[in-house]
Amino acid sequence: MSPARHKSFYELLRYLVVGGFNTLFGYSLFALFNWLLAGMGRYAYEYALFLASIISMTIAFLGYKWFVFRTRGKYLAEWARCVGVYGTTMLIGLAGMPVLVRILEKTLLRPALASYLAGAIMTVVSVGFGFFGHKNVSFREGWSAKK
Repeated sequence: MSPARHKSFYELLRYLVVGGFNTLFGYSLFALFNWLLAGMGRYAYEYALFLASIISMTIAFLGYKWFVFRTRGKYLAEWARCVGVYGTTMLIGLAGMPVLVRILEKTLLRPALASYLAGAIMTVVSVGFGFFGHKNVSFREGWSAKK
């Protein structure tokens, strides 16, 4: 295996570990906020998704920076690009959630679970988009300080 492929393989493995943790952490936060904010009206899940995304984005940024892509310095520049990637993902989630929730409410035996399942589906979409966005935008070599 060439050094570049070797690096990419281990980078992907580290991404999956950090991303796996952050996905569980972020979805747990979403479920908690969804439960806590349930009395705030029909679209309380949107507030829950927003709050959980902001917190988990912060944790993920540090994990990706320190453990996955291992870049040094330039915290603010990388943070801004990371927010751009996550912001795009969040907008996709915020736009997709109401559509998914409506569909799932009509198809599930327990419609009250629709927002939880929709959140899980949007999480899977975010994982795929996130790796390519972070690798090619947030922590792209040449934009970050080299090791």
